[in-house]
Amino acid sequence: MFRLWGKIIKNNKIVNQYTAEIEETGFSEAEMLDICIDEICKKFDIQKPLWFPLNKKDYAAYGRTVFRTDSFMENIDFDFFEIERIS
Repeated sequence: MFRLWGKIIKNNKIVNQYTAEIEETGFSEAEMLDICIDEICKKFDIQKPLWFPLNKKDYAAYGRTVFRTDSFMENIDFDFFEIERIS
């Protein structure tokens, strides 16, 4: 099982959170990550963030990464969007 916890942070508080889960094992980890991010972004009604090299490095090393204003093409009304693998 692959689980990804998404959080919207504003003023140092979690204002929205959701955990996406995939039980199918026929996908690669990258595919499962992409599916879960899509599901979380739809739930939060935000656009999918852009991945920069720092995001890839953080996720590979720690299983989590943070997307700030520069990761979104549109303006956001929160401080950052964080994802963390919890399985």
